[in-house]
Amino acid sequence: MARRELGPAALTVAQAVERMVRGVDRFVVGCSGGADSLALALASRWASRRCGSGVRVVIVDHQLQLGSDEVAERTRKLLARRGMDACVRRVDVDADDPDGPEAAARTARRAALLDVAGEEPVLLGHTRDDQAEQVLLSLARGSGATSLAGIRPRSGQFWHPLLEVRRDQTVQACREWEVEPWQDPHNGDPRFLRSRVRTELMPVMTEVLGPEVAASLARSATLLAGEDEVIARVARMWADEHEVSANELPGLRGVEVGLARRVVKGWLPEARMVHVDAVLGLLEGPGGAGVDVPGGRVEVRQGTLHLTRRR
Repeated sequence: MARRELGPAALTVAQAVERMVRGVDRFVVGCSGGADSLALALASRWASRRCGSGVRVVIVDHQLQLGSDEVAERTRKLLARRGMDACVRRVDVDADDPDGPEAAARTARRAALLDVAGEEPVLLGHTRDDQAEQVLLSLARGSGATSLAGIRPRSGQFWHPLLEVRRDQTVQACREWEVEPWQDPHNGDPRFLRSRVRTELMPVMTEVLGPEVAASLARSATLLAGEDEVIARVARMWADEHEVSANELPGLRGVEVGLARRVVKGWLPEARMVHVDAVLGLLEGPGGAGVDVPGGRVEVRQGTLHLTRRR
């Protein structure tokens, strides 16, 4: 029987992937060579055979570390020996990205994955521990419900089948598959905020609040995601009823602030909450004032918000 082929941790990872890709003809897996993504890739081979799906693995070389090309090629060969279709894509990371190197690497990585995937879903190896860390980072940044809801199981083409799987389970799964994952030195580098959350903050929280703190944070994200979907739906209905256009947003005066924020955010998807609050502040003034937002400038005229886009 197929279930006897895998150890308990490997089976947990594989079944999580199978549940997500059931009914999918083809999909792509993003793999760095670390424990989470390597376990995901090997689990995807098992799941694809069970579901009759095609799977390709893409290893993205960000070229940010000495020897990254060797790590990528080692991972490709490892997966090829396991019978998997794997390729390496090298990307150039924008060193001048205003959001920092982590965001720049993520942008470059996702573009490379989508280039290979086309219209196919892309599976990524984020675990329950990553979800907990994401919630903490969002809390520290003063984010709203959308960010506090963390990583969604499906976000467009990017799917995350391992959000209910612990990081230590992916490590154990690699042992059961008898593969040696790559240890990314950036994961313990204190220059990166996420690394400090992982190596410094989470251990303290676990000691103080108990071993299930990561599970509790992840559960909060799941609950918030459901509520966020409801709020987003109400905001879209409000926008449709008030005939909001690309350049005009009428009728917000007197609307509850929670709904008003969501409507403005939907109208200005690239804006951050500081921009959203500044735009709402225009409605409290006499009119004629304006604020700069990503991609343009918003002004209020007779109670209607007007967006002038920059070329």
